[in-house]
Amino acid sequence: MAKILLTEDDDGIRNFLAQALQSDGHEVALAEDGEEGLDQLRFANGEFDLLLTDIRMPIMDGIELAHTTAAHYPNVKILMMTGFADQREKAEDLNEVVVDVLQKPFSLSQIRESVSCALAA
Repeated sequence: MAKILLTEDDDGIRNFLAQALQSDGHEVALAEDGEEGLDQLRFANGEFDLLLTDIRMPIMDGIELAHTTAAHYPNVKILMMTGFADQREKAEDLNEVVVDVLQKPFSLSQIRESVSCALAA
């Protein structure tokens, strides 16, 4: 299956998503914010199939993380999530590098389908 970097600042959501993705057979690395996510990308030399990131996070938000990921690791597919409508609009400038932006709250089946579609894109 895929190697996924999950960047989410909410512990509950991060753990829920990690368990769901691991139960689907994916290898999941976790980061609490964009800066930690970028550190993991660098450490792994971009060897991830998918970056699943929240948009709104402390230190470095998902938008900056997505821009940096696309610039330095163009083979990593990017799927973003947000619970804020205005944040989704801020991600519109990423249309060329982001597969999709998933609106929170979402169901387990929705995240599984979104991840599957992102990996297939």
